[in-house]
Order: sequence, then C-alpha cells, then structure tokens
Amino acid sequence: QVQLVESGGGLVQSGGSLRLSCAASGMFFSISDMGWYRQAPGKQRELVAVSTSGGSTNYSDSVKGRFTISRDNAKNTVSLQMNSLKPEDTAVYYCNVRALTLLKYTNNYWGQGTQVTVSS
Repeated sequence: QVQLVESGGGLVQSGGSLRLSCAASGMFFSISDMGWYRQAPGKQRELVAVSTSGGSTNYSDSVKGRFTISRDNAKNTVSLQMNSLKPEDTAVYYCNVRALTLLKYTNNYWGQGTQVTVSS
C-alpha cells in the first residue's frame, strides 16, 4: 500500500555533508513515525534517527549533533541532513515509515536503501 523512494546518497569526503530524502506514496490513511536506519558492511541494521507523529525526535548516540531529521507531513516526506560526515557513517541508509492502511491497520514500510560513502 505504501512505496518509499529514497534519494540523496552518494560519495562525499570526510567532513562533508549530504541530505537524504524519502517520499511516501500509495494508498494509506495516515503516516505516524518516520525514520532512517543504516546498515554498514558486517553490521546489523541500526536506528539513525526517528521523528514521531507527536513531534519528538530521537537520534543514535553516534550521530547526535551531526545529523538532523525533518519531515513535511503535507508532502509525506522525511529528510536526513548529515553534516560533519565520518568514514564510520558509510552504510546503506534505509527510510522507514509507520503508516495506517486504509483499513486502519498499522504497518511498517521500508525504502530500497541508498548508499552513503564517506572517504577519509
């Protein structure tokens, strides 16, 4: 019912910045939480940042002070501004959205992933 399209990944030097965007489309009643996860080679997927429908945000300790999550509810989009990037940030980043279907059931949806590579 929901498709997520991600953009903004790429190659950047250490200390640089990137902005990831995710747009939700399809048939759904509403969207609640929106967030970003990442998975580095040889590691489990981890939460990077999340924005709740109540307006609160949460960040992984490793990105606090460097990354900022934002959302546009009117456009059903969520973005992740990444500053002061480090090689340790290299990973595939996934958009995640919690939405209510048209029948009011809660489901989680994932984007296809976008590669972020930070060179030293």
